[in-house]
Amino acid sequence: MSQVPPPTAFAADPIGALGIVRIIPIVVIDDAAHAAPLAEALIAGGLPVAEVTLRTPAAVAAIEVMARQPGFLVGAGTLLDPGQAARTAGAGARFAVSPGFDPAVVTACQSVSLPVLPGGVTATEIQLIRRAGLDTCKFFPAEAAGGLRTLSALSAPFHDMRFVPTGGIGPDNAAGYLSSPWVHAIGGSWMVARDLIASGQWDRIRQLTAQAAAIAASHRPGTR
Repeated sequence: MSQVPPPTAFAADPIGALGIVRIIPIVVIDDAAHAAPLAEALIAGGLPVAEVTLRTPAAVAAIEVMARQPGFLVGAGTLLDPGQAARTAGAGARFAVSPGFDPAVVTACQSVSLPVLPGGVTATEIQLIRRAGLDTCKFFPAEAAGGLRTLSALSAPFHDMRFVPTGGIGPDNAAGYLSSPWVHAIGGSWMVARDLIASGQWDRIRQLTAQAAAIAASHRPGTR
C-alpha cells in the first residue's frame, strides 16, 4: 500500500502530498451522489486522492462533497478557463490540473492560492512553466508524446523540474514511470473507470485502487 500523508500535509503542501501518494486517480463523474462512496473506496484502497475533471456538470458538486471527506485530497482537473480557478477553489479543491500551459489559467490559480499543475510536453512549454515560478508540471499526453524516453531527454536541461505524466498510463506501464527519478507522481483512470463509478462498483474500485497503491509502494525512484 502506498504511503498515506497525514491530513496536515494536504493543507500545507498538496503538490508535495501527491509525491507521497504517487498515483492520482483521474475521475470523470456523472452524478455527485457517487462522490462520497467513491472517496471512501479510494481511501480504503490506499489512495486518498482524486483529480475530478471538469468534463461533466456534476464535477464541481462532486469536488464539494469530496472536500468534506476527512483525510482526502481532492483536486480539479481539465481547467481550461481562468474563471474555473476561483470556482473550484471555492468548492474545496486543493490543487488544479490543466492539460496545457495557459498563463492566464496559472495566474488565476495563483491569485486564489490554488496550487496548479499546467501541462507541457515540449521544451518550450516546460521552460515557460518554469519561468512562471513552478517546479512541477503535468506531462500530457505521456505515452503519445514518447513516454519515458522523452521525459528522460527533457530531464537533462530541466533537472530542477518534477513531472506528473498522464495519458496512456495503466497497470502495465505504471511501474516504469514510478521508478524514474524525474517523475513526481503519475495520473491514471484505470482504477476509477467511468463505467465503474456510474454503476456503483465501489468494491471493485477499492480492489483496483489497492493494486495500484501496491505498485506505487514497490516502485519508487531507483527500484526499477
